[in-house]
Amino acid sequence: IIRKVIRLNIGENIRKIRELKNISQDKLSKLSNMPRTSLGRYERNERTPNIDTLNKIANALKVDIDAL
Repeated sequence: IIRKVIRLNIGENIRKIRELKNISQDKLSKLSNMPRTSLGRYERNERTPNIDTLNKIANALKVDIDAL
């Protein structure tokens, strides 16, 4: 149960921060060097990003990984 809650928060946080910064999924996928479909799956909580992927997303969003 705890893992599911954490996973839901990560996906929601990625989307919220991305939208607050007015960055499209397409642009974020290019900035983080990953397929847009993967990014969408993370945001919809269909997949859980590993720590390396979280670092890429955090760097692309210019936030600390703890924000995700």
